[in-house]
Amino acid sequence: MTDQEGDPMTQASSQASPMTSATTPSDADDRPLIYVNGQLVPRSQASINVFDHGLLYGDGIFEGIRIYNGRIFKLEQHMDRLWASAEALRLTIPISREEMIAVLRRCVEANEITDGYIRLVITRGVGTLGLHPFKCPTAGVVCIADQIALFPPELYTEGMRVVVANRPRIPVVCLDPRIKSLNYLNNILAKIEAIDHGCLEVIMLNTEGFVTEGSGDNIFIVNDGVLHTPPIDAGVLEGITRRFVIDRLSKDLGLEVRVRNFRLPELLDADEVFLTGSAAEIIAVTQVDQHTDGKITSTRKITDGEGEITGKLRACFREIVTGDNIPED
Repeated sequence: MTDQEGDPMTQASSQASPMTSATTPSDADDRPLIYVNGQLVPRSQASINVFDHGLLYGDGIFEGIRIYNGRIFKLEQHMDRLWASAEALRLTIPISREEMIAVLRRCVEANEITDGYIRLVITRGVGTLGLHPFKCPTAGVVCIADQIALFPPELYTEGMRVVVANRPRIPVVCLDPRIKSLNYLNNILAKIEAIDHGCLEVIMLNTEGFVTEGSGDNIFIVNDGVLHTPPIDAGVLEGITRRFVIDRLSKDLGLEVRVRNFRLPELLDADEVFLTGSAAEIIAVTQVDQHTDGKITSTRKITDGEGEITGKLRACFREIVTGDNIPED
């Protein structure tokens, strides 16, 4: 990460145009081309100013977005959430929604991506070493279009083991998780608990003991053919894939969905458990462990491999995202 030429307290480049230049890397290893504050540059040249408050304080927002068959899945919903997060932080996005969509499409095209992933980051921008957010005159915009494989392919049929995090979710009154901010430390510390116990994901509870979400995924349980998922006010991100399961997939399959609070014992007794997320898509949880003082103290088997309803939901999802009418709404 390097400073830009000239005054370090001045924004690196103008945001007047969503794309002012493009540079072709000389080596395929210098991919992807990345949009940084108005310029499309090779990976090795993609940098932000060290005085950017996105780096100094995690002051900013982001979206993780899927690309299927060259189309940007649920693009409009992602833009809705991005702008809502920005409004909550009183962060002014320096280009219009239409220009932002053009940036995303240009990055997908420039990197010749048919199926992949977009990471869109809006930082508070360059400012002083103090916290004051309004001393950052112009927000930064970074867009990366590349590939992603969050979990090994075999886990999508075998299911995955998770651990219950001892660290609770930050209460909504302290930090609303509906704001998809660059401050992911609560999630990262929970993720470390998973890694320490050989897992790739966790289940986080709120301070009242209700199930919320994983470190980066929403949670559903299945009981007697009915889907249950925690409400937003329990302390969960309003996930795009979660919403797609509720609004589209469940209806296509004739499944009832109940959005409600539930505690860990109900999850452990569920017929099936699965996670959803833009990067994760839909993946089954087959085993839930709990730990104390660094040691696993209990293990609960949920299913042997992917459950029947989880499998139907995932198959329905894959049929849609590999078809000819991939929704961008």
